[in-house]
Amino acid sequence: MKQILHTPEGVRDIYNEECQKKLRLQELLHDTLYRYGYRDIQTPTFEFFDVFSKEVGTVPSRELYKFFDKEGNTLVLRPDITPSVARAASKYFLEEAMPIRLCYMGNIFINNANFQGRLKETTQLGAEYMGDPTVDADGEMLALVVESLLKAGLQEFQISVGHIGYFKSLLKEAGIQEEEELALRELISNKNHFGVEELLSELEMNSSVKEALLSLPQMYGNWEILENARALAVNQEGRDAVERLEKLYQILKLYGYEKYISFDLGVVSKYKYYTGILFRAYTYGTGEPVVKGGRYDTLLEHFGKRFPSVGFAIVVDQLLTALNRQGIAIPTAIPAMLLLYREEELPGAIAYAKTLREQNSPVELLRIEEGKTLEDYRSYARRMGVGAIWYFENGGIVEELLRLHGACGQDR
Repeated sequence: MKQILHTPEGVRDIYNEECQKKLRLQELLHDTLYRYGYRDIQTPTFEFFDVFSKEVGTVPSRELYKFFDKEGNTLVLRPDITPSVARAASKYFLEEAMPIRLCYMGNIFINNANFQGRLKETTQLGAEYMGDPTVDADGEMLALVVESLLKAGLQEFQISVGHIGYFKSLLKEAGIQEEEELALRELISNKNHFGVEELLSELEMNSSVKEALLSLPQMYGNWEILENARALAVNQEGRDAVERLEKLYQILKLYGYEKYISFDLGVVSKYKYYTGILFRAYTYGTGEPVVKGGRYDTLLEHFGKRFPSVGFAIVVDQLLTALNRQGIAIPTAIPAMLLLYREEELPGAIAYAKTLREQNSPVELLRIEEGKTLEDYRSYARRMGVGAIWYFENGGIVEELLRLHGACGQDR
């Protein structure tokens, strides 16, 4: 039988120091959510197809990993955790009238085209604030995003905030077909002004609506851009969306986080369940957003509960890539000690290691082999991320042979 050592296209192994950094990053982010009062929820890795159907408005069917159970039901690996949390919340909090705060961590699976160069399995850690329709809840979500990224160690990042209601207000007046809308969404999302101009030139619509749609790819910047958006709004829905963003900015000033916020009325999403604000967080070192989120006031209705909500997901893999490329260290546990011993010293070595472990000091025991040199063990320690090598003999005398990794000093 042929040995299979490589992973399928779009997935990868994470191990040793990188895995330790990722786990530590997840702990830091989770602690931040916990301080805001968010409670954990875990949902299944696979769900019924209908949880992510076209009617729900999530990932396109062609990008889902689909399979069947023994009863013939169509199941999918979750491509997005928010609909799963919405389903669970609708079931377990059906009678709850007050807001609930839930947080989660898990992997999602999207069958992207290979040429896109994106991972098909990624880890998301997110928060959902359900049952609060106010702009105050929007403000808390964005403040939580800022605090999470700061906690991770980022110093330079920007959160781009828009409102899908503004785009929808223009579509309402434009009267275009679904196929044209999808093409328009893609062009605006890619900031393709010339593509938008070409598409609109073939369509009949009011000149003011066309002017506003043409302006969307360039309608981004600081809070002053909202004045331009208000001037180009063609109906009350558009003006309400701008007013919501203005109020949101004032709330973020109360948190002291306004410097991390910019506005982009051209932010649109392929997830159709969004109904209000949309936001993406960007930083150096990755072309993809490290955080995605927005308001979805009607999503839970698909599962039987009217509960306006807002949430976000941190793309842990993208954030870790950005931190590494920016040279930002992720504090991890103290590297383990490698305790070398000879066969006759095993009882004493085990007792000593046990004492250290009870003091929360990680220890690796390793019997000395004939023919192995100190340099062999040094090389092994470096490969495994071990912080120090010690030698045990004479029933308890421990000699320090080597320290590694920065704070532990130089080789001795």
